[in-house]
Amino acid sequence: MFLDEFHTPAGDRVAISAEQASRFAKGVAGDYNPIHNPDARRFCVPGDLLFALVLGRFGLSQRMDFRFLNMVGDGTPLCFQEGDDGRIRVCDEGGKCYLEVERSGEVTRDEAVVEAFTRCYVAFSGKNFPHYLKPLMEAQGVMFNPRRPLVIYDSMGFSLERLDDLAPALELSNSSLEVNGKRGDCLLEFRIQSGGEPIGIGSKKLVVSGLCDYDPAAMDEIVAEFYRLKAAYEG
Repeated sequence: MFLDEFHTPAGDRVAISAEQASRFAKGVAGDYNPIHNPDARRFCVPGDLLFALVLGRFGLSQRMDFRFLNMVGDGTPLCFQEGDDGRIRVCDEGGKCYLEVERSGEVTRDEAVVEAFTRCYVAFSGKNFPHYLKPLMEAQGVMFNPRRPLVIYDSMGFSLERLDDLAPALELSNSSLEVNGKRGDCLLEFRIQSGGEPIGIGSKKLVVSGLCDYDPAAMDEIVAEFYRLKAAYEG
């Protein structure tokens, strides 16, 4: 499967190195958030990689809700398991839970369908910054700390009318940023189509920490650095 190069089996567990996580973020998600760089002081595995691994192991359900509870560090051995309550949990050896998933409806394990949906969602999700967040922050007159930008993946969910003959495409339908002091809650809502036909909806919530006044010059530098990193990786 296409995810094989982004994780390493470790007995009955899975480990994700900083290098594997960074390669997934940039190469699959188009996400150049510095927190996913192998040498980042506060490095964490992209939530979208955990999302992808859950779908790869348990299949794609019609309705799924993901809650990201903690950040995964370099090489942390992870266990992907379904509990007696039907919830899927991603935990470490000490029982610390990083991701909790609820699902319902029909399930498909068709590898082509699961991979198509995974790639489609992850490519959409990787556009958090600057595509979606910058205009929202600019409109609210706030931004993250340019020296320590921190955007945390809180949750996401979706509902599909069907799973058969799926050729998914996602597009942003609405976005909002609610500011509360130095914290901002960003909601990104999206439509899911297949062959031009609407087949579902979903949403993703992000938390932006350390908000300060919007500084156009500082933001321009951050955006320029994003595209510099993108060009360097693609080149």
